[in-house]
Amino acid sequence: MKNATDSPDLEALGRYALRYVKRRQVIGLGTGRAANEFIRALAKAKLDVYGVPTSNASGELARSLGIKLADLGDVAKIDSDFDGADEVDRRLNLIKGWGGAMVREKIVAAASRKRIFLVGEEKLVKRLGARGTLPVEVVPFALTLATREIAKLGLKPRSRSNPDGAEFVTDNGNRVIDCGVKEIRNPARLERDLRAIPGVVGTGLFLGMADLVLVAMRDGSIRTLRHAARAT
Repeated sequence: MKNATDSPDLEALGRYALRYVKRRQVIGLGTGRAANEFIRALAKAKLDVYGVPTSNASGELARSLGIKLADLGDVAKIDSDFDGADEVDRRLNLIKGWGGAMVREKIVAAASRKRIFLVGEEKLVKRLGARGTLPVEVVPFALTLATREIAKLGLKPRSRSNPDGAEFVTDNGNRVIDCGVKEIRNPARLERDLRAIPGVVGTGLFLGMADLVLVAMRDGSIRTLRHAARAT
């Protein structure tokens, strides 16, 4: 048994998630640490699946491990999507995008029959925004306008840069504005307000999308959270 102060075991979480995969399915491959552990576990299981990656990084990892890949336009369906999250509230609403792939992640999730998110215990929050950052993807031409309009909504926008100081560019060729937030009392309204800004491509708010959230707890156990409306 792990000590309660240990970090959650994402490798074990990735293996646990395999119980929701069947042979020869089409699987959405998320982006980030938890998603990477799932991809590694999936490759070792040799279930002969096809993966639809949500980022160049997840695609490169999957390909290097021998997982067959497919483009979204080439598959009739995605059976299940497996991805990480940066925040999960009590209603299983999410904030994603700290890795910068939220637009493709949302597209793949929307195209999937079942959406399963893998997180460590530290990602659980009472209310979205508790960890202080909401990413928004913006076309480069709109960066100045979008920054100004986001500030009018009471958020604190900051253009994302790489560690070397260069501008961060998404796989779509866009920029990311990291919005400083406090707890978000009405996520649906904020989503509407942000999407109404010209040039905003998408936000890190994933509302009502999760079917299951698998949580790696610090004590070594794994907790399964189900959306109340889909629990049956």
